[in-house]
Amino acid sequence: MTEQPLLVLKGVHTHIGRYHILQGVDLEVYAQRVSVLLGRNGAGKTTTLRTILGLWHASAGEISFDQHRLNTLDPPAIARLGIAYVPENMGIFSGLSVRENLLLGTGPKGFRNSRLEEVLASFPLLREKWNLPAGTLSGGQKQILAIARAMMLPRRLFVVDEPTKGLAPAMVDVLLDAFLRLKEGGATILLVEQNFAMAATLGDDAAVMEDGRIVHVSSMAALAQDEALQTRLLGLSLASHQ
Repeated sequence: MTEQPLLVLKGVHTHIGRYHILQGVDLEVYAQRVSVLLGRNGAGKTTTLRTILGLWHASAGEISFDQHRLNTLDPPAIARLGIAYVPENMGIFSGLSVRENLLLGTGPKGFRNSRLEEVLASFPLLREKWNLPAGTLSGGQKQILAIARAMMLPRRLFVVDEPTKGLAPAMVDVLLDAFLRLKEGGATILLVEQNFAMAATLGDDAAVMEDGRIVHVSSMAALAQDEALQTRLLGLSLASHQ
């Protein structure tokens, strides 16, 4: 690729207490592409996302987003640069309605109303559940709400952690469709995902982590076509998910 990456990690180390989790992570994420971060459990994927977002601090290395150095910024400042985070636990407020969750923290009313119509057109399920407490939604519906809420303000990067974890296959399909809509709209997404079939369908670029380092970088298509490499790096192959 000739264009400059939107997000760059260079030699990033992260310590959590006495544990050295990230051990020199190098990663590039390009605009208007879906980058999928893969790896076995405990490889450091979630720690990578949380370090990018300032929730955990890098002990060494450099993180930059559109030439802004993120290492010294706190999470609210990083979010203001246009980075949205959809964590594994979704961060939904169960006692608030779907409507209240969507409108929480949005901008001026004129922009909010315009954006809301766009989001609801993409996720009609939320219109049906509009006045229900978010806590009554299924796991997949909560994930859709979390993604839709992230879309309510202008975002330059969506950082999403294991959105399909624990979901029934039917809801995985709904969620995949939601991400494909985001992708078709030109979104930039950094996604941690254990469901390799979904990752192969959605992803443009793949990076595989092992023991706190990036050990493989390629197009997602190239990785999806190489079952031996999948098995060596991930302990599974796409064929095993079909």
